[in-house]
Amino acid sequence: MQIEKKRRALKHAWVLGLAGLLWVTPTLTSCGYNEVIDRDQTVKAGWAEVENQYQRRADLVPNLVRIVQGAANFEKSTLQGVVEARAKVGSMQVDQSIIDDPEKLKKFEQAQGQLSSALSRLLVVSEQYPDLKATAAFRDLQVQLEGTENRIAVARRRYIEAVAEYNGTVLRFPTSIGASMRGKKERPTFTATVPGADKAPEVKF
Repeated sequence: MQIEKKRRALKHAWVLGLAGLLWVTPTLTSCGYNEVIDRDQTVKAGWAEVENQYQRRADLVPNLVRIVQGAANFEKSTLQGVVEARAKVGSMQVDQSIIDDPEKLKKFEQAQGQLSSALSRLLVVSEQYPDLKATAAFRDLQVQLEGTENRIAVARRRYIEAVAEYNGTVLRFPTSIGASMRGKKERPTFTATVPGADKAPEVKF
């Protein structure tokens, strides 16, 4: 008799457990428990590409500066502006935690915007130096810089879109429940902080 009761109790507990599992699974799915992680991974991948493209640009600057320094009477203030902007970018400690910190992201964007403006100024001034423009090394760097700026623009746009989708998932009901369970919150995104920072330097030949 006792054995039979135990069997019934175990069977009852198993049925309740199964019912609970069947209830929890669609509930977690509908509340975005897994969706928020998918969005989170997309944002992180987007940020990695943004960081990669900005680093690619930063790596081009030293060679560009070296070549421009060889041009006679080139505007020192323009060249110095590029050197200082590049140094500021290089001094920043950047990791993935920046995507959750509005202040860090703002400083990062400001520094990159200043480098964009400095490079734009340098390319405009270089128009006054035919001998500099005529060198193959300078022309090659111009092309690389233009391509990199375009890739930066694409990476930024995709990142902004990824953050928008992520924030929508975090803020909207019922996926906001899953976001809360995952400890995920709304993230900051890019804004144009420096005039012309969102535009690639114009390259002329």
